[in-house]
Amino acid sequence: MSKDTLFAISLFPYLGFLWFLTRSQQTPKLALIGFYVLLIFVAVTIPAGIYAKIHYGEALANIDWLHGSAESFLSISNILVVLGFRQAILEAKKKETQP
Repeated sequence: MSKDTLFAISLFPYLGFLWFLTRSQQTPKLALIGFYVLLIFVAVTIPAGIYAKIHYGEALANIDWLHGSAESFLSISNILVVLGFRQAILEAKKKETQP
């Protein structure tokens, strides 16, 4: 199985993951937004990879400016997830200390 096929197939379990997270209504809102932003990363990475192959004849990973731009969406996603869970932890601690 090629890496491209595996990448495409992996989208379905992730969509299921998002569905369950959203439906549970227990995930901090900002973290949930971060998990959804990961879909933007996927949506940007695919055309960027095609562009790299057509215009440069290289894999996306070999075109630094294009790869870095696409990966910035992954970084944004990670930051939102961390900030969302951090906020939830701080709120939980605050509730514990209040009488």
